[in-house]
Amino acid sequence: MNTKSLRRARPAALVLAVVAASTVALVSCGDDNNSSGSSSQAPTPDKASFSGMTPSALKSAAASAVASAQARASALASSASAAASSFEASVSAEVARASKDAQNELKNVSGQGNAMSDVAMTGKPRAQTGGLLAVLVTITNKTDKKASYAVQVDFLDSSGKVVETRYVGAEDLAPGAKAQPVAISTKPPEPVLTPKLAKAQRY
Repeated sequence: MNTKSLRRARPAALVLAVVAASTVALVSCGDDNNSSGSSSQAPTPDKASFSGMTPSALKSAAASAVASAQARASALASSASAAASSFEASVSAEVARASKDAQNELKNVSGQGNAMSDVAMTGKPRAQTGGLLAVLVTITNKTDKKASYAVQVDFLDSSGKVVETRYVGAEDLAPGAKAQPVAISTKPPEPVLTPKLAKAQRY
C-alpha cells in the first residue's frame, strides 16, 4: 500500500473508531438507565421497624385517655359530695335543736325583730364547705343580761325572690358573749343565691 492509500485509510479508521465508541457508550448508558430504573422501585418497609402507632392503637389510646379523665371527674364529684355531706352533718348536729327553737320563736315576731344590731353575717369559703353556700352568723349579746337569740337567714335568687329560709339561734348568752352558728343553703351551687339577714330576735 502506497502513502496515498494510507492517508485515505486513516480518516476512515478514525470514523469507525468514533462510531464504535459511541455505540459502546450508548449501550453503557442504556444499562445504567435500566439499572437505575429497577433500583428506583421503593422496597417494602419492614413493619417491625416502625416506632409509631397504628391507627387502631391510636384509637385505643384515645379511648383509654377519655375513660381515665371521666373516672377522675367522677371521683372528684364523689369527693365533693362527700365533703358537703360531712360538713352539713357536723354543723347540723350542733344546731338542729337551736334551729327549731329559733323558728318557733320567730313565728310571732313582726318586722325584723329587736336584735338586728346584735347580729352579723360572713360567708364561708366553699372550699371549706364542700361547695355548699354557708353563712357564719355572729351573734353578740350587747346587753348587760343573759339572753337568747333567734335568727332568720333568707337566701335570694338574682331577682330578689326568697328561695330558701334557714334558722339559727343561741341560748343563754352571757353579757358580751358571742355565738357563731352556721346557716347552710341546701340548694345547688347554680344559680348563685345571696344570703340576707331577715330577722333577729332577742328573748
